[in-house]
Amino acid sequence: MEQMDRKHVLRKLFFSTLYLSTFTFGGGYVIVTLLKSKFVDELHWIDDDEMLDLVAIAQSSPGAIAVNGAIVVGYKLAGIPGILCSVFGAIIPPFLILTAISFFYDAFKSNFAIKALLSGMTAGVAAVIMSVVYDMGGDVVKTRDWVRILAMILSFTANYFFHVNVILIILVTAAVGAVRTIVREKRKGAGQ
Repeated sequence: MEQMDRKHVLRKLFFSTLYLSTFTFGGGYVIVTLLKSKFVDELHWIDDDEMLDLVAIAQSSPGAIAVNGAIVVGYKLAGIPGILCSVFGAIIPPFLILTAISFFYDAFKSNFAIKALLSGMTAGVAAVIMSVVYDMGGDVVKTRDWVRILAMILSFTANYFFHVNVILIILVTAAVGAVRTIVREKRKGAGQ
């Protein structure tokens, strides 16, 4: 029975990431909302806090966020086989689409209909990214953790207004998180 459940999870993981990757346009951040919708809201395999943590790991890891997201979700749900299924599901559609586009690039770049389609998709992508920001920012605010809220506000301000490199922001927030965790663990140890 456990083997059937594992096969079911792997199959569902592959086809879910394949579907999401096929219909996700506008970059990796768009897939974050879709991963949350699928695995948190629809399938209930991951809870909101875990998803927020997984997205943070995916964003702070080198590489494309869509693939990183597939890796962390796949690992959480089914270990190494889950990683393989979710990554293959996530990379097959862009690979095939980009291969097809590369063959027809000259025809596409001068086609009015394709230009109009891509222009319209830009507006849709902007709306999806705003939805991601709203959902994830709302989740941080709901924690009522002033350090997280302050980190979110300062990170946005540093990047948007002062053009601080995102890598530096990630390193600083990771250091703050590490120090905070060490202090919390020492307090727990001293209290026991």
